[in-house]
Amino acid sequence: MTSWPAPTATTPVSATVTLPGSKSITNRALILAALADGPSTLHGVLRSRDTDLMLAALAAVGAGVDPDGTDPTTITVTPGPLHGGDIDCGLAGTVMRFVPPFAALADGAVTVDGDEQMRARPVDTILRALRELGVVVDGDALPFTITGTGSVRGGAVTIDASSSSQFVSGLLLSAARFDDGITVHHVGDPVPSQPHIDMTIEMLRTAGVVVDDGEADRWRVAPGPIAATDWRIEPDLSNAAAFLAAAAATGGSVSVPLWPAHTTQPGAQIVGVLAQMGATASVDNGTLTVAGPDRLSGIAVDLRDIGELTPTIAALCALADSPSTLSGIAHLRGHETDRLAALTAEITGLGGRCTETADGLRIDPASLHGGTWHSYADHRMATAGAIVGLAVDGVEVDDIGCTSKTLPDFPAMWSAMLGG
Repeated sequence: MTSWPAPTATTPVSATVTLPGSKSITNRALILAALADGPSTLHGVLRSRDTDLMLAALAAVGAGVDPDGTDPTTITVTPGPLHGGDIDCGLAGTVMRFVPPFAALADGAVTVDGDEQMRARPVDTILRALRELGVVVDGDALPFTITGTGSVRGGAVTIDASSSSQFVSGLLLSAARFDDGITVHHVGDPVPSQPHIDMTIEMLRTAGVVVDDGEADRWRVAPGPIAATDWRIEPDLSNAAAFLAAAAATGGSVSVPLWPAHTTQPGAQIVGVLAQMGATASVDNGTLTVAGPDRLSGIAVDLRDIGELTPTIAALCALADSPSTLSGIAHLRGHETDRLAALTAEITGLGGRCTETADGLRIDPASLHGGTWHSYADHRMATAGAIVGLAVDGVEVDDIGCTSKTLPDFPAMWSAMLGG
């Protein structure tokens, strides 16, 4: 682990930050490309630990993965006969949950394992669904093995996806290649992160797949080809959130070029949350600029659809001058770490007042002091510590290196934003 003294902003931030590609879009596009009816070229691919693990997973079972010789963010994926192999999902939820239905189409045994922390994250929902579809699955958690015959029957399955929308997306992404497609019924508490399911459906339709999502909690993918598609990956708006939060935390200004006019990325919703806390935002010729307020106001907000932004938002709430209530995020207890417990411990450890509720957090104003901010090998926790450090002298993030999960060199980008 690399301990990192979080830099304190001595003046309001004023910067333009160019973000690499979206992890969520990249890993969905890679799965679709590996199952397409011909080669696909992806432009603007995020190169980070999560996406490199997905690239390695596809290659391990027979897909051709060819980065451009001069631009590693341009990659051509060529579908090939899928065979058995070993896959490492690291700490990537998208790899752990998108790969099993894909691997079920292989002819042979595919074993999936990952980092120790991943063994506590739920994956049994998608494995049970595959068993219902006739797939041979050994295990209910990491490590597990899927033994395929080169095809999957498909059909209807009923799942409880209340702990992660990735269960729905994982089944939908590969389902056009199932003999009968798939119909997924969800039962249980509301599915979190609905925008990520919308992203999956939009990308499937872009690749020519017929999807019916006209009924609540039911999704139908018709069997058929997945068209080879040249994808252009949007900037990662969830990663942009931390940098935009820096403007809010310091009363400064941060601009992000290539902000999409239309997007299914839930990270885009950070703009509305920052506005509730007193920031202002404008878009000029595709560049979003957020300007921070003189002081941050607390908020009461339901984050069910944008749970991944919770650490960023909680960090700002710890700096606000009025109470905040963050709700709709009980499912974060099953993320890279128990993010609700982790945020409570770290904010409280620096003198803050943060308590867990049944489905979220209550954060009250308090004077913060320096100290160690633990990241729990969780990239969003690490960047949250960096945000707090902008306003609180003496904060040290214990493992800034875990940000490589989705941002290849976060410390350098953060330093550049501050003019360092």
